[in-house]
Amino acid sequence: MKKLLSLLAVATLLVCVCCACNSAPKTAKVIEIDLTQEEYAFGVDKAQPELLTKVNAFVKKIMDDGTFDDICNNYFGDGTPVAVKSAAYDASKDQLVVATNAAFEPFEYKDGDSYYGIDMEIAALLAKELNMELVINNMDFDAVCLTVGQHKADIAMAGLTVKEERKEHVTFSDTYYYASQRIIVAEGDDTFAECDTADKILAKLQTMDNTTNIGYQNGTTGAMYVANEGDYASNNLKVTGKGYKNGSLAVQDLLNGNIDYVVIDSAPAACIVKAINALA
Repeated sequence: MKKLLSLLAVATLLVCVCCACNSAPKTAKVIEIDLTQEEYAFGVDKAQPELLTKVNAFVKKIMDDGTFDDICNNYFGDGTPVAVKSAAYDASKDQLVVATNAAFEPFEYKDGDSYYGIDMEIAALLAKELNMELVINNMDFDAVCLTVGQHKADIAMAGLTVKEERKEHVTFSDTYYYASQRIIVAEGDDTFAECDTADKILAKLQTMDNTTNIGYQNGTTGAMYVANEGDYASNNLKVTGKGYKNGSLAVQDLLNGNIDYVVIDSAPAACIVKAINALA
């Protein structure tokens, strides 16, 4: 009888565990509403105004001749992403040193020893245009502009939103991409189902207190949006923000049930959710 009761207890425990596992969300979804409007540009070393002039001329060239559209098609259309290799840094050579954070697909990411992404393909073409060897310096996002400001890199190419505080470290090129922030939720979460504008999503977030946890990538606009900083000081959010080294870690924590939402740029949001959902 004791053995039977023990077996029943184990069976009950297994059922409970399975139910708990099955109740956890396995996929995520992006709420297809732009929370912000932003401009992306490259951050050039302030001590190199001649490089800024060349970068702006190059940006105009690839916009005018369709090259930029072709690159975007590699990530948003039916094109094939192009692998970009980094040379080893050598102060004796004529090199273009690019500071980036290769965890921001589709703008910059790594696969093995190769770099991919819109910014990385532009970096390769820019180096070729300047007849320079390309060196890619991969680092945490919040160190990218600082590194250029310290003259340890020539240019920051990392899906950078033009912001006043970043102008302390770099001079921004002309805009090459218009972006926005979006919110990611677990599949089945209908919190924002009736929200059809950015203002309505913000209003919904404003009703939440510090028991609501929202993830973001450190140093990004998403972080500022959640923390009521900079252009978003009037958001008046009372939620608890949690920073991550990249958006993928934030979304994984969402699916693990440790946070409630993630705020991140729209293009990376789509890529991250697609990749994580494919593993479910």
